[in-house]
This record gives sequence, C-alpha cells and structure tokens, in this order.
Amino acid sequence: MEPSKKPLNFLLKHLNNEVCVRLKNNIEYRGRMVGCDNYMNLVLEDASEYMSDEPTVKYGLLILRGSFILHICVR
Repeated sequence: MEPSKKPLNFLLKHLNNEVCVRLKNNIEYRGRMVGCDNYMNLVLEDASEYMSDEPTVKYGLLILRGSFILHICVR
C-alpha cells in the first residue's frame, strides 16, 4: 500500500473533523476526532452516544479503544 492509502494516514488527515464510530456491540458514537494512535484508539470531543439512531448520553471527552471499533465514518 502506498503511504497515503493507509488507514492511519487517512485518519490523521481528518483530525478535527466530525466522525461517526460504530463499536462491535452496535453502539455508535459521534463527535469531533481530536486524536488517534497506531492502535486506532480514538479521542473524540463533544461526543454523543447513539443507540438505534437515538441519542442516549452526551460526553465531553471520550476515548475509544481501537480493538472495539467496527468502523469509522468521516463526515
């Protein structure tokens, strides 16, 4: 893979953008991605938790473990 096509490079280019992250347990988090690392751990600001497209909890700062992430959608 060429360097610009790697998933981590893609995420780093989209820091400070809105993302939607779905975990393996089908809980979804939406917020502004302010950090990520080599393990795909993410840091979201102004994050909200959604279940069945309904907001359930609002967080200020949230850290998501990369091994629990099913997919990430950059908005």
